[in-house]
Amino acid sequence: MTQFSRRNALGLIGGAAVLPAIGTPAFANTKINVGALRFTSHAASFVAFERGYFSDEGLDVEFRFFEAAQPMAVAVASGDADYAVTAISGGLISLAEKGATKVIGGALSEEKGIDGQMILASNAAFEAGLTSPAMLDGKSFAVTQTGSSFHYIGAKVSGAEGVSVSYKPLQKVGAIIGAMKSGQVDAWAIVPHIGKALVGGGAVQQIGMVADYIPDYQVTTVFTSAANAANERAMTEAFLRAFSRGADDFNAALVDKTAGEDAADQMVKLIHKYVYTDQPLEKAAPSIINGAMRINKNAALNMGSVTDQLDWFRSEGLIKDGITTETLVDPSYAEMV
Repeated sequence: MTQFSRRNALGLIGGAAVLPAIGTPAFANTKINVGALRFTSHAASFVAFERGYFSDEGLDVEFRFFEAAQPMAVAVASGDADYAVTAISGGLISLAEKGATKVIGGALSEEKGIDGQMILASNAAFEAGLTSPAMLDGKSFAVTQTGSSFHYIGAKVSGAEGVSVSYKPLQKVGAIIGAMKSGQVDAWAIVPHIGKALVGGGAVQQIGMVADYIPDYQVTTVFTSAANAANERAMTEAFLRAFSRGADDFNAALVDKTAGEDAADQMVKLIHKYVYTDQPLEKAAPSIINGAMRINKNAALNMGSVTDQLDWFRSEGLIKDGITTETLVDPSYAEMV
């Protein structure tokens, strides 16, 4: 478990605060571990690290990489990671209910007009008639774990279509990709930097878009331990400021495309240090660009989407009935929209 000396903090700020302006760093080389997936959607953290935004805040960041959301939540609760960005899962919610974790902001979002998460069919299932989400009845749907964001997506899509699917937990994204390619599982939904590459390579078929079923979906959130949220306000605000600067750069370069072609090229090169590292830049670049979805400005959190997700978890009996948004979210750090 990572330990912090609060003697290094200068004047913890009480009350609500929305990312105060940068001044003198409250810390000097304070070491923190940040949980991440090797996805384009985690680019804000990578940009903040590479461009010195964490250092500007006095934070010495080391990344801890994971292959699914729930293990990351466990790592934050145990202190093996201090901050992380990932989807809301049953594990994260249950840890919040136990007083171990808190969501402090929003990250990746589905937005109309921006290509988002894709609904995919294996080639075998597609050839057998799975050509749209309406044809999912009786099919298998890949998830990492029960209660993962993949589970939520599958339920929302199948519910909207009035069909029934079976869920196949495969623990890791890599295992799901292998199962989709081999036809061991029929369907899946995933962010575009992975989905478009698989479709473009002929490994799977696209049959729909998640945004058509879950508009304005708050795909990922920023979270930390409940202890950090309650007791390390200056450090937590410093983390969010740096993260938000990284998100601004990412959005300008690859989402809004207002920063120019050179900025876009430099952003792709930066992200490639963390995503598709086993491929040459020329091959990885299209997938990185295709994965550019909105990361919320100033880590604003879509509470309507969070509420919908909690309602679904409760309806499935995956979390206790008494768990509310107040259980999961500390609203004092970022704007709630």
